[in-house]
Amino acid sequence: MKSTLSLADHRLLDLVWSSEPVPSPQLCKLAEAQLGWKRTTTYTVIKRLCDKGCLKNESAVVTSLVKREEVQQADGQEVLQRSFGGSLPRFLAAFFQAGKVSDEDAQKIEQLLEDYKQRR
Repeated sequence: MKSTLSLADHRLLDLVWSSEPVPSPQLCKLAEAQLGWKRTTTYTVIKRLCDKGCLKNESAVVTSLVKREEVQQADGQEVLQRSFGGSLPRFLAAFFQAGKVSDEDAQKIEQLLEDYKQRR
């Protein structure tokens, strides 16, 4: 999946993933309560996500057609390409220079690298 999703798209997808299948009127109420959106805004974003092949709105019930992990992977690749020329080491260097990494996070990163090495 190529990521062309806006922040609004992501926010609505998060609601759908945590509630699906969800009737569209209920999704509008969730979006109003959690995002401060009007009903018309919610329906506009639902339609846009349906047009992009991310959601299905059938018989007024909204379900996702993409998994959260797929979207996260596409987003990660987009950021990596756009901001770091596709270089994961440059991304990690910038990330580590920007702030403190907890020991727990460092261990998780090390484990991810070890798991990756074993899969190759």
